[in-house]
Amino acid sequence: MQTPTRASVPQVEIGWAEGPPSPTLPPKEQSPNSNGNDQLRDERIRRAKALRKSFPLARPFVPVCNFTMRDDCPRGPACPDVHFVRALRPHTEVSLGDCSYLNTCHRMSTCRYVHWILEDPAACTAPIPITPTPAPAVSDLPVTKALPPQWVNADLRDFDVTTLGKFDVLVADPPWAIHQELPYGTLTDDEMMRMPVGAMQDEGGLLFLWVTGRAMELGRECLKAWGYERIDELVWVKTNQLQGLIRTGRTGHWLNHSKEHCLVAVRRSATSPDSPPRLRSWFNRGLDTQVLLAEVRETSRKPDELYDMIERILGGQAQGRKVELFGRKHNLRHGWWTLGNQLGERDQVFEPEIVANLARRWAGLVSPGLSCVEIYQLTRVLRTGTPTAEYNYRTH
Repeated sequence: MQTPTRASVPQVEIGWAEGPPSPTLPPKEQSPNSNGNDQLRDERIRRAKALRKSFPLARPFVPVCNFTMRDDCPRGPACPDVHFVRALRPHTEVSLGDCSYLNTCHRMSTCRYVHWILEDPAACTAPIPITPTPAPAVSDLPVTKALPPQWVNADLRDFDVTTLGKFDVLVADPPWAIHQELPYGTLTDDEMMRMPVGAMQDEGGLLFLWVTGRAMELGRECLKAWGYERIDELVWVKTNQLQGLIRTGRTGHWLNHSKEHCLVAVRRSATSPDSPPRLRSWFNRGLDTQVLLAEVRETSRKPDELYDMIERILGGQAQGRKVELFGRKHNLRHGWWTLGNQLGERDQVFEPEIVANLARRWAGLVSPGLSCVEIYQLTRVLRTGTPTAEYNYRTH
């Protein structure tokens, strides 16, 4: 794939192809083709703006007040921003200052440092601005609707991923063996290299691979082994509950980790692995940046902003087939598949062709004459030993 040149990247909102004009330097001489270049630039800006309007923010943005507490805020009750109050407990010693982990502290019931909670919304007297949203025209309504979350609880080391068909986008947050104590099991480097990730996509499919620590190099090796070419990289800058930069993390050997990286790769052709991969026609470029600024939550949980970004790239939540590997229950999301071994005993599948594929895989284990759903239920029992009543396989 050819790397986009500076001139080929669409300018979003108000940007300059050659940087903003300088107040101290004289303007550049106009070349004979400057009018044509300006028109091309203006057209790209117009298209980028129109594309951004098609994908409004998934959730409203409300800033956190710089003064943290409303009592310290000069605007007082009139300030519409978010404020916090100290959560003082009998064992709290205010003189110690804030807990380094804030709301992610694992010893909240005994920690003597100061913790914070959101203030009562009634403390704000400022009116909440409401922007009227006109009803969309019938022609603007989406033709398709995203299916509810679909998931299969399975060990990906021995699960036949080909029964689920091909996907346009993969997200993977593998349990890398990073030589630290973690609240979940990890996979060896060889096990990661043998993962059949490439079998889940055709040429042009996108892969978002989370890496950290020494896995940053291992992740690149896995991409080559799976048949992918890295095309970009995202950085998640971690913030704490009070929206400050994480300074005391639970990861990092030499330095505390305040960020994580996500490699973006595209699937190469299985028949011509040496040729540059071709991106799909649905790839919306220029909508987002390489940096995600988001608050940390549970251990290893990644920011929801990544899913919003991917859905904008695809053209909407209902567009394309998307799956997250090594996912957990908090990763379940409308329009997405989730695969992992921490999703509980009950699976949920809505696509009838996938139910049929899974049923055919184990059809020889049960009596003939049963429906696909019945076969899938019974074979699931044979594999797990769990009663059939625990499962609810439905077709859409």
